[in-house]
Amino acid sequence: MTCGNCVRHVTEAIQHVPGVSHAAVTLNTASARVKWEADASPNADAVVQAIKAAGYDAEVAHANGHGEHEHVSSWHKTLWVGGVCTALLMIGEWVLGLSAYRWFGWLAFALATVVQVYCGASFYRGAWQQLKRGKSNMDTLVALGSSTAYGYSVWALLAQPGAHLYFMEAAAIITLISAGHWLEARVSSRASTSLRALLDLAPARAVRRSDKGAEESVNVSELISGDLVVLKPGERVPVDGEVIEGASAVDESMLIGESMPIDKAAAAKVYAGTINLNGRLLVRVTGTGEATALAHIIAAVERAQTSRANIQRMADRISNVFVPVVVAIAIGAGLWWGLAPESAQVAHRALAKILWTAHPPASPLAAACIIAASVLIIACPCAMGLATPVAIMAGANVASERGILIRDGVALEKAGEITSVLFDKTGTLTVGKPSVEGHEVFVDGPVLALATAVAGHSNHPLSRAVAAMHKSDIALDNFSEARGAGIVASRAGGGLLRLGSLKWLEENRVDVAPARDLAAEWFDAGATIVGFSIDDKLAAIFSLTDTLKPRAREVVTRLEREGLRPSLVTGDHARPARALAKALSIAGERVFAEVRPEEKAGLVADLQRNGERVAFVGDGINDAPALEQADLGIAVSRASDIAREAADIILLKSEIEAVPESIGLARATLRTIKQNLFWAFFYNAAAIPLAVFGFMSPVLCAAAMGLSDIVVIGNALRLRRWRFPAK
Repeated sequence: MTCGNCVRHVTEAIQHVPGVSHAAVTLNTASARVKWEADASPNADAVVQAIKAAGYDAEVAHANGHGEHEHVSSWHKTLWVGGVCTALLMIGEWVLGLSAYRWFGWLAFALATVVQVYCGASFYRGAWQQLKRGKSNMDTLVALGSSTAYGYSVWALLAQPGAHLYFMEAAAIITLISAGHWLEARVSSRASTSLRALLDLAPARAVRRSDKGAEESVNVSELISGDLVVLKPGERVPVDGEVIEGASAVDESMLIGESMPIDKAAAAKVYAGTINLNGRLLVRVTGTGEATALAHIIAAVERAQTSRANIQRMADRISNVFVPVVVAIAIGAGLWWGLAPESAQVAHRALAKILWTAHPPASPLAAACIIAASVLIIACPCAMGLATPVAIMAGANVASERGILIRDGVALEKAGEITSVLFDKTGTLTVGKPSVEGHEVFVDGPVLALATAVAGHSNHPLSRAVAAMHKSDIALDNFSEARGAGIVASRAGGGLLRLGSLKWLEENRVDVAPARDLAAEWFDAGATIVGFSIDDKLAAIFSLTDTLKPRAREVVTRLEREGLRPSLVTGDHARPARALAKALSIAGERVFAEVRPEEKAGLVADLQRNGERVAFVGDGINDAPALEQADLGIAVSRASDIAREAADIILLKSEIEAVPESIGLARATLRTIKQNLFWAFFYNAAAIPLAVFGFMSPVLCAAAMGLSDIVVIGNALRLRRWRFPAK
């Protein structure tokens, strides 16, 4: 494969294989990853045959990770051979002035033939394979352009002694374009450094402890869930696991982008690829291979790198008809210079007064061949094919280095259209660990013991806070949870117990009048109120508060500065929600309170119907419907949640300042894609007419074509230095 058109052809061929769910084709490594549907039997041979039928050679890859190196190396060899031959031709013609000697013509023929046969083989093979299938690509233009100059020179050498020969130009075309490919492969490989670094993080061996206490070094591939692994200070964690013994600090910066080590003790989670810093740990394996957090991150980065943005479809449609159009223009230009040289020269001289002095060939036949070759070479759409994928690759890698996983190129486009950012409160704007600040009991009896017993059956943050007040061993029956509202249980001796919002208790015919005044006071102070009832009687209320994340207000301010409208959604009562919004400087009309989890997606849809493009920011636990409904879903997650499919962007650290950074980086990547496409289109639009009118020699065209690739790649690599604007 040599260009974006090749990638598209191979991708389409693979996706037409029955049972294939997804195909990710990478130009730089000349490789493809195929994902099969759940009920399909993988058939690698069918994929290989489909690729071959599309005009490309293929084989099942070995897991050696050297594809990219081999791709760079192949162009490196071609460049050496072509460079030596072309340099000899340039020295002989431009420095020593030997072009008038017939013996030099035969030497030039020999050197140019070596370049055509050895260096140009890949271009000719590619062009022929596509021609047999009625298609064309960049190889078609290179092969036609170089062979035109070469073919004319061979004819002139044999039939027109003394005529100027263009063997140097024919060799330079292939050599310079090969140089462009080599530089492209070298520079593009820099964009995938973070992915290669991720692949190297997990160690190949681990120390396993047997049931009898014996320790042995084994391959990580031999570990299974439940095995015990010993980690010494300074070692990388080989698998995901749970600490059984010991205490240490673990560097998880590669996983969540957080530079500060995290303390680990018994029951703490550790993840493959992280570094155990200063203590000895005994870890029980919970995830190996593709089930580890690191593997999910690698898969997410690879998916983003090889994804295609919708904007690429425009470039694909243009590229699909571009080559035939360019060939037609080249033929037309050649006929014009060959059959009507006077009018062509008149037009050339008129434009030379505005542009610059150039010297097209005097012979009509030579001019026809060389001008046609120039048009073919200058129009190679390689930069057009690189514009989008290289920017997506660079953006995805930069994001992963900062603890941000971007799902695909479509997510980048979504980020560029966002007008509103809707925050879920708990665990997103707040720490997500509320505590009970006060309580009031209205009846006699073991009220707190009953309330904490009910709360202990739920994992909701508010329930956990209530459960932490008192240890209770009271047996309960018939436990059930009304999602986002409350918990219901019953005592063995009778009596229905409810713990939840006052509104929900009222809906279940509980009289909450005794608590109204105190609840109003707590509401005004920004607290969340949880009520507890026994049968239909209010027994107690609890005041809970959650700490606002330290930089939450700064995040809101940054988003507003970027022209986005921040909003808040919560299941809490309106009063504490408004108090929180006031602390964050979120406008009152942008606060949506008492919204149950299942209603959040509907709220997002309502905003969308009002013309807003919504980004929803949730904690990734119960917000999947809203994340899916939003134009852009952002999950503020922890490492164990990174496999989530609902979100477009996943933040591996819970610090909320990554939200504006992720949107900003996605927008910067989208801007880079548009800049690259503009450059590619502008370059071709401007250069083709110059070649038609004789202002671009084949050598200059080949150099300019290679330069356009480097400009596109270099522009994409600028993303590595992207930083969120200062305050």
